[in-house]
Amino acid sequence: MQGFGHFVGLTAPLFLLVFFGYALSGFAHWPRTATDALTRFVFTVAMPALLFRLMSDFSRLPPVDARILLVFFGGCLVVYVAGRLAGLALFRMDGAAQSVFAMGGIFSNNVLLGLPIAQVTLGEAALPAVSLILVFNSLVLWTLVTVSVEWARHRELSALGFLKTARGVVTNPIVGSILVGTLYGFTGIALPHVVDRTLEMIATAALPLSLIALGMGLAEFGLRSGWRVSVTMALLKLAAQPLVVFGLAWLIGLAPLDTAVVVLMAALPIGANVYLMARQFDVLAGPVASSIVLTTAVGALTTPIALALAGAPVR
Repeated sequence: MQGFGHFVGLTAPLFLLVFFGYALSGFAHWPRTATDALTRFVFTVAMPALLFRLMSDFSRLPPVDARILLVFFGGCLVVYVAGRLAGLALFRMDGAAQSVFAMGGIFSNNVLLGLPIAQVTLGEAALPAVSLILVFNSLVLWTLVTVSVEWARHRELSALGFLKTARGVVTNPIVGSILVGTLYGFTGIALPHVVDRTLEMIATAALPLSLIALGMGLAEFGLRSGWRVSVTMALLKLAAQPLVVFGLAWLIGLAPLDTAVVVLMAALPIGANVYLMARQFDVLAGPVASSIVLTTAVGALTTPIALALAGAPVR
């Protein structure tokens, strides 16, 4: 547990910003339109500016070990299968509900929360590895749950559904900014100073605003619906997934920083995309919403524990 206090000190202000955003919507009653506008700005302007600027300097960035994808998504698959079995054994869920329940155990809030925590705790050197996970995360996990639900309901797979998922991922501003920035980085041409400074100022606002937007969005969810399912989902997400990913990273021999990255991304609270999945497939919307709030609150403690146990470098 060496470094636990250090990581608590680093992550506490980030989670306080989340709770501040929650208070703005939940107690100060800021309108839903304010939440929507801030979230849209973060996703379509601020975060893309940060990621494009980072990846535009690709030639100078440290190399990324592609094995992090094997470790991270291999861990996702293991926990996903365990989650489906738990959903059947503990709650007698059907195939569609099992799929969404299991997805709650592996789909992290890796943009609004993961990027800020990675930058503050692990530094700029960790962000290329984080970006690599971000590029594949939505495509792999949305495809997994879509295939799983469609097979459970109809016993057939849809190529059109996969193409729709792929198109949505590629046109996502977060993924797009990473890809375009990386392509620009391959040219080796430095950004003009005035453009670089402008992007830097926007990027500076990205991290705190993303956390406030996350908190404001969480205020829309309740805590009481299906609490047994929510607690089980939280245990899968905050305990099982980081432990499985850490075990795979140890077996494969990932470098300490890469290990810290994959464990951090696995240990993050449940992402809001799982709620969108629950709404899309019309299963477990209440328990999923509750688990998002629960894991975000508990994550203020479990995230620094995961970083410390993973041996993350103390900066």
